[in-house]
Amino acid sequence: MSGARTSTVPEVADTVDAVARLASLPGLTTASEVAADVAGASATGKLLPVVPELEAVLPLRGLRRGSTVSVTGARSVLLALLARATTAGSWAAVVGIPDVGLAAAAELGVELCRTALVPRPGPDVVRVAAALLDGVDIVVVPGGTSMAAASARRLTARVRHRGGVLVAEGRWPGADVELVCTPGSWDGVDEFGRGYLSARTMRIQGRGKSSARVLETTVLLPGPSGGVEAGEHARRLEVAS
Repeated sequence: MSGARTSTVPEVADTVDAVARLASLPGLTTASEVAADVAGASATGKLLPVVPELEAVLPLRGLRRGSTVSVTGARSVLLALLARATTAGSWAAVVGIPDVGLAAAAELGVELCRTALVPRPGPDVVRVAAALLDGVDIVVVPGGTSMAAASARRLTARVRHRGGVLVAEGRWPGADVELVCTPGSWDGVDEFGRGYLSARTMRIQGRGKSSARVLETTVLLPGPSGGVEAGEHARRLEVAS
């Protein structure tokens, strides 16, 4: 058929090599393995949970199935969104973001054994992400200028139909929830530069598509424990900066 695109032999070989490399990484699961095991692992409710510190910036205090969420300004917030859901039994996949930090994700609470990585999906990120939405609860993709508007609309329609959650790193046309993150000051070093960096404030603003209200919180990300922390310490650091 005119205009149809077929994979070349080098492209197929590259894909096979990539899958083999993924399968050899400890603690990680490839997309094919996820599809085999995911049937009984998905959360049954309409909302996927998030860590309590991030509930305040989500209109429904969780990730609504069938929705799209864009995160700008801090990848650490994006990864933190996956933590509670994956530890509760949901599956996640990160597509087209080859430099995602696995150590940082684990420290933030992401369950790596329920996380599939497709770092270099080739020219058709949309097709790979759409296929994963058939069996994975949360799919993370690059947003911003890397995703054409038509492709974004296709994935948005797919996630609504399949009941998953699409999280975009960067802006996303028509996102149901937009999270804008502003990193603040670090704690742990005195005015002379002595000490150790232990915590950083993060201001997060959330807005739902159907509401003009802006939700806002300030957390420590990372906190002294390496994860997301809230409370008076975060507010004091914000005031001091």
